[in-house]
Amino acid sequence: MRIDESLQGAAERLRFMSDTALLDAQLLLAQVLNVATSYFYSWPEKILTDNEQTQFDVLLKRREQGEPIAYILGKQAFWTLDLEVSPCTLIPRADTECLVEAALTVLGVPKGKQILDLGTGTGAIALALATECRDSDVLGVDLIADAVALAKRNAASHHISNARFVQSRWFEQLSESSKFDLIVSNPPYIDPEDHHLSVGDVRFEPKTALVAENHGLADIEHIIEQAPAFLKQDGHLMFEHGYDQAEAVRSLLMAAGFHDVQSVQDFGGNDRVTMGCLSRPDPS
Repeated sequence: MRIDESLQGAAERLRFMSDTALLDAQLLLAQVLNVATSYFYSWPEKILTDNEQTQFDVLLKRREQGEPIAYILGKQAFWTLDLEVSPCTLIPRADTECLVEAALTVLGVPKGKQILDLGTGTGAIALALATECRDSDVLGVDLIADAVALAKRNAASHHISNARFVQSRWFEQLSESSKFDLIVSNPPYIDPEDHHLSVGDVRFEPKTALVAENHGLADIEHIIEQAPAFLKQDGHLMFEHGYDQAEAVRSLLMAAGFHDVQSVQDFGGNDRVTMGCLSRPDPS
């Protein structure tokens, strides 16, 4: 079968379960052929071998069953990085780049800064900040050992030396003397009863990285309670959260003594990132 015919048939198979059926098909076939998707526009008449078509069909079946493209390919683009992903972590999403942008705005001239990423997963946020802040040090922590190993591989594959990763449940394994200019987190924030957990890509993602008690706010509350002990004077705490949680997160930050509390919208116009600054009285 010709490439263009195979792609057309694949897109037809996927059109009921994907809004990007043709792109999905192109990405999967590019994986089989080890080419860029631009190849298909130059060589649409190339005939696939039986083995290539069989491999393509195997990947298509996985996608038909709802498995995310990123897990099938084992990689996902984020910021300027192409990251290895696995089912032990969430798939980095474009909206999370808004958190990186907000962090860079807060950091200003990011020389000599200490940055902490809580629940780092693939290391996406930590590594994006590390690439933009080469003269700063970034620490990423995650409860899951496999996620920590994955983040380390992503750092190594991109030759990023100013980011390191350790296993920890939030702050538990950090030294009490650790102080940061910025703490960022994309924690679990979905209500366990949210119907979105049963549809789309999230069906395949680890629930421990998605779900939090108290209507999705439990982990955010815990981090806000513990963060002041690990923030420098005028340090910032910043979260990604659900589209309808900004007001609650702002209230929690203000109640904990943070000021300049504000939210930033994602690419869809939803309040997605909320931050605050912590200043302490001069002891003198």
